Amino acid sequence: MMELKERLKAFNAPLLQDKVQLKYESMAENAFRFFRGTCHLFYQDLAAAEPLPLSPQAWICGDLHIENFGSYKADNQLVYFDLNDFDEAVLAPASYEVVRMVTSLFIAFDNLCFEPEKALKMARLYLKTYSATLAKGKAISIEPRTAKGIVCDFLKAAERSTYKELLKKRTVSKRKTIMLSLADERHFKLDKHLRKALKAHINEWIKTSNDGPYNYEVRSAVFRLAGTGSIGVKRYLLLLKSTNTKNHYLLLDMKQARPSSAAPFVPVQQLAWDNEAARVIGVQQRLQNVPAALLSTTEFQGEAYILQELQPVKDSIKFKLLRDYRDMYQVIDDMAALTASAQLRSGGIQGSGTIDELMAFGKDQGWQEAVITYAQSYAETTGKYYQQFLKDFKAGNYGTT
Repeated sequence: MMELKERLKAFNAPLLQDKVQLKYESMAENAFRFFRGTCHLFYQDLAAAEPLPLSPQAWICGDLHIENFGSYKADNQLVYFDLNDFDEAVLAPASYEVVRMVTSLFIAFDNLCFEPEKALKMARLYLKTYSATLAKGKAISIEPRTAKGIVCDFLKAAERSTYKELLKKRTVSKRKTIMLSLADERHFKLDKHLRKALKAHINEWIKTSNDGPYNYEVRSAVFRLAGTGSIGVKRYLLLLKSTNTKNHYLLLDMKQARPSSAAPFVPVQQLAWDNEAARVIGVQQRLQNVPAALLSTTEFQGEAYILQELQPVKDSIKFKLLRDYRDMYQVIDDMAALTASAQLRSGGIQGSGTIDELMAFGKDQGWQEAVITYAQSYAETTGKYYQQFLKDFKAGNYGTT
């Protein structure tokens, strides 16, 4: 197998290389950020390892970790707490989703300097609740009225967030015109020809797509940086203004969809989606309780993109802020129930195991220790990878290719 440096460079070679340098900087922050930015390594290594116990096939988000849960506004106008990143979504053994999530627990707890025993207890809690939810065969959802503890506080705070506050953070007023701000460190200026082409494309999409917002036009566009694993893909933020309601704006995120980094290493035949963006939102709509508002796809300059509204309520729980063990307990319990619920919602759909098969898997206790053992071992492997990466990064070995 190639050395770590070659594996990382090979995977990131097709991305925008000036932005890949920012990705490497983010990954150098700590082992957890490194884990978030190297989903491809996880699946490469999982495919080469001793196989996990058999589990039913399931639709999975593919990159499940403790910071890939958060709030969003659904198309029924309610705010939910759920899985919220589907770029790596595939059909795979159900255990693949679980083992990545449990690995993230061990890495995050180590990063926060918690005792290994506490991480192990949380891993067992996650697997216990995940299994119990599957065994019941009934998906649950979490919104402000049903949320508990810190998730309830998180959702209520999200509900109070307003578009006015979001616009204030993202825009600047110039000559009585609101434009996207380049002072925001996540915003970058676009080449004028690309900016012009983007505006024309989205204006046409608004006019012709059934998913687009009516009576809006593009007023401003920037390159947008977000996440860790997705840094380096083409991603834009567009400011839309209503043509019939005074001072009414909408922020639209436009993100390039690349092939799932899990797909080459999953021993399951995948569907022939129209394009990668169709795969991402197709699985998202299957796994989430209610689909997110304004979620669509488009093709721009021969590449597939995911379109979604940038919402004031959309946010992910930052694990490093969870210092209270009791808060963590409730959050992990919720995340486990939501993982199982997502798989139950999509049970029996185009290759996924049936509800009965998923229920049987939940009732079976024989596979859990194998998942914990692998997750503990891979958390240690990730730590070693991170130290090697950090050494090479500081030595300047991750320059632009």
